[in-house]
Amino acid sequence: MSEWQVYVLRCQGGGLYTGIATDVNRRLSEHRSGKGAKALRGKGPLSLLITAPVGNRSLAQRVEARIKRLPKSQKETLVGMPAMMQELIDSVVQDVAASEEGPTDEDNKAE
Repeated sequence: MSEWQVYVLRCQGGGLYTGIATDVNRRLSEHRSGKGAKALRGKGPLSLLITAPVGNRSLAQRVEARIKRLPKSQKETLVGMPAMMQELIDSVVQDVAASEEGPTDEDNKAE
């Protein structure tokens, strides 16, 4: 099974598009040919700015959602700094791990 990746594209007007795929080059070809996300139709040419391996699909979807919630200025910084992208991914991984552990002793004391 292939590892999921998150990617960010720049559209013709300067907009940014975030997506996930197991094969980013194939997915980019689909976007460029008009297949795939409707949001990108007529927005070409498209430039691939950054990709990062994420792991499984669930985690990739969470990372994608986190990036999509960022203001454009922060996305611009993110695509220029691969280390920052990795920090964001690590943060999502930590959040997922914490939520799977359940309530901590501190959470129980608050009740």
